[in-house]
Amino acid sequence: MRHVLIAIIASLAVAGPGFTEDVSRVHGGDTYTAGEAVTETLTATGDVFAAGSVITTSGSASGDIHAAGYDVNISSNTGGDLYAAGSSVTISAPVGEDITAAGFSVRSTATAPVEGNLRFFGRSLTIEGPIAGALTAFGGTVHLNAAVSGDAWIVAETVTYGPEARIDGTLILSSDENTSIPDRVIPAARITLEEWDSRKMYREFDRSWDAVDMPMLPIWLSMFSAFLISAIFLLVLAAIFLTFAETRVEKMRRRVTRQPLQTFLLGVIGLSALFGMVPITALTIVGLPFVPFALLAIIVAWTLGYLLAAYGVARRVLVAFNGSEDPSLLMKLVTVALAICVVAILNFIPFVGWVVNYTLVLLGVGAMTAGLLSIWIPDPDPAVELDMQTPIDD
Repeated sequence: MRHVLIAIIASLAVAGPGFTEDVSRVHGGDTYTAGEAVTETLTATGDVFAAGSVITTSGSASGDIHAAGYDVNISSNTGGDLYAAGSSVTISAPVGEDITAAGFSVRSTATAPVEGNLRFFGRSLTIEGPIAGALTAFGGTVHLNAAVSGDAWIVAETVTYGPEARIDGTLILSSDENTSIPDRVIPAARITLEEWDSRKMYREFDRSWDAVDMPMLPIWLSMFSAFLISAIFLLVLAAIFLTFAETRVEKMRRRVTRQPLQTFLLGVIGLSALFGMVPITALTIVGLPFVPFALLAIIVAWTLGYLLAAYGVARRVLVAFNGSEDPSLLMKLVTVALAICVVAILNFIPFVGWVVNYTLVLLGVGAMTAGLLSIWIPDPDPAVELDMQTPIDD
């Protein structure tokens, strides 16, 4: 459907930012029209390109018509070829050359004779307009109620024939149902039946992809590449936050290791609130446009929480092995890198790896939740550490 793609691109290019408004322009002898609901009476001397949600055309076009939309209704006399794609496509005017149409429901009415070939592709196909050339119909159900002067090729689960159906040439038929074809439509001597099993066809289609040699990396190298890209991304995030928000990060990092149970529970609350935002926002109707932002907030919180907790636990382990209490930025990044590698290795342990990762996420989200609460709800009497010396907010 190369021409249909051209129609979409050309129409969108003309419409630009104002696609919600109907736009129509003649350029180089061709007519371009686009909009939410396009209703056009054509007097085109060249080709016509139309795109929109609902397309209804009348009048005439001397050249080709290209139409793409959800509901496409072509009632224009077409001097050249007609190309149409949509959920529902209806053609109800004469076409001077060929018709190519695709959609869920595609129909040509009795008032739409075609002087060339007719090609229909879709779930439900209805052919009522006379065809001077050949017929090609691939669909779920095909109903033929028109005269076909040339040959016909029909592939469908179900094929039915109306009182006006007639095929003057040969018929190649592939169908799941062995329905008899009336002699008035075509004599049996001019019919070629080809076996067609839809399930077998889909299996062969899947198998054909398996036979294609794709340029790809070995599995282990692909996994390592994915890990390397993820690790670099997380290291860059860590570098940004440790450089521009070092104090805030250190406060949240200390909370992860000094108050793990409370932080874990806050993480459950914070993550539950984020997930709950999605249905609650959607239920308000007016908040539907903000649902993607709620999903994005979950992804961001999950990533940052995982990174924060991994860094906090790794720092605590290093201090336990006589590491520096105040390392340099480079040493902090090395700590983050080691933490990412260790947690990645733990992922290969069934169940345990998932539990560790999810626990880190909840700890990190809990620390961020506590940080947000301390900003929105200042505590006049901050909690004091067990040694009663250093407030937790230091």
